[in-house]
Amino acid sequence: MNSISIDPLTTALVIIDLQHGIVSRNFAPHASADIVARASRLATRFREVGGTVVLVRVTFQPDFKDFLNLPCDAPAGFNPSAFPANWADIVPELGPKTGDIVITKRQWGAFHGTELDLQLRRRGVKTIVIGGISTNIGVESTARSAYEHGYAQIFVEDIMASHSTEAHEFAVKNIFVRIGNVRTTEQVMTALAT
Repeated sequence: MNSISIDPLTTALVIIDLQHGIVSRNFAPHASADIVARASRLATRFREVGGTVVLVRVTFQPDFKDFLNLPCDAPAGFNPSAFPANWADIVPELGPKTGDIVITKRQWGAFHGTELDLQLRRRGVKTIVIGGISTNIGVESTARSAYEHGYAQIFVEDIMASHSTEAHEFAVKNIFVRIGNVRTTEQVMTALAT
């Protein structure tokens, strides 16, 4: 495992879908409350050292005409019209705080159809530190696109979870190690301190 160094002036913390309607569900191998606590700690540190914090949420228009509902063998299994009013609100422990970027997406990944790439490039961001829920859907889709956009990536394994430990571990052990570095919150905090 190679060492990592983080220049906060060219690095963004990108947190995927830590919003009320998602963190209220059960995930593995890390509990949502633990993910939120660790992500909040990282976001606070990024803000202190002058890094960029990006909070990504998924939501849809009131008529749900922008909700992807394509034919597939294993549909998502939820009804967007049944979402509670605060479903898309980012958890308050995380923010947003002054200076944070909030990106609203309408699909799994945070790049397609949003201004994420524009906002990162205008700030000179070259590296993304990424986490969120769920590992193999929103995080992985965003990460694959980030790789194709030419961003270096650091995956914070303990601020991610999925619907099963197996799905989480597959993405971490087979995808993320091929497109970036996988680290823990503590390792990222240490790299930010140096």
